[in-house]
Amino acid sequence: MSASLPSALQTLANYRIHNTRASHEVVEKGKVLLNSNGTSRLGDDAWAFLEQLALAAIDVANYEIADECLRRLATKFPESPRVDVLSGIRMEATQPPEVALKFYNELLQTDSSNAAIYKRRISVLLRMGKIERAVTELSEYLDTFYSDVEGWVELAELYSSCNQYTSATQALSHALLLAPQNPFYVLQFAETAYTADDVPLAMKMFMLALDIMDRNVSEESIPTGVSVRAWYGVKLCCRALTERTCSSASDTPLPQNLDLLDELSTERVLTAYSVVGKDFDSSRELVLSWMGPSDRTGGRPRFIH
Repeated sequence: MSASLPSALQTLANYRIHNTRASHEVVEKGKVLLNSNGTSRLGDDAWAFLEQLALAAIDVANYEIADECLRRLATKFPESPRVDVLSGIRMEATQPPEVALKFYNELLQTDSSNAAIYKRRISVLLRMGKIERAVTELSEYLDTFYSDVEGWVELAELYSSCNQYTSATQALSHALLLAPQNPFYVLQFAETAYTADDVPLAMKMFMLALDIMDRNVSEESIPTGVSVRAWYGVKLCCRALTERTCSSASDTPLPQNLDLLDELSTERVLTAYSVVGKDFDSSRELVLSWMGPSDRTGGRPRFIH
């Protein structure tokens, strides 16, 4: 066994465990195994490795290696749905999208329960610019595979791309039912509700995101990541609720203690950007301009995903 083979085996195994898609490195190290017949040393892991290498090879347009991996997998697992998916991805890389779409349609006629093929077909429709059909098919897919959280989030993003924000929040509500403690989904819901001009609902969800993020954080800590964006959202909601009459399509009640929330959100955002150093003044001024009156930016801010 060459000195580089054990290292390649360990690296590729770690990538599979952590779902890391370092395509160039996977292909380079995968060549070591293929050229030395190292797959024979992997046992049952050889098939996971070949699948990993096939995807990486397609990513870097090394179709010779991809085709060799697919050949070995198809020989071992004839008529395997997983191999069918890989074959479709290989086809997408070099064939017109209509060819891949026809391939996926034929597979679904044989087995309509193949979720991976469903999602590949939707992906092809998006590449073809057929957004409405993709939305329809993704909705039908989720009727069958309801527990696919990422599917609901993707549907929400598609609705948002078409400026259908109410439909987007409805899709995100399903994601929150399935993953209620995920602060990123809560934040996305809040920002979408704000863009849809349901400010009371947005405020409620920004506060929920903060509650999830800050349960194990002291009040004196500096906000980071999701917390900063959520506090900024609270600030925008406070301003909107103060400056104009805001209705709620969801019948969400207006928050109490609005003045206190406004002061707290201002303090939290400024704290997050008050970094000691030469950029302190410029950073603070930039944040102050972001948080100034809405007419400084030409109108009501809009969250963009």
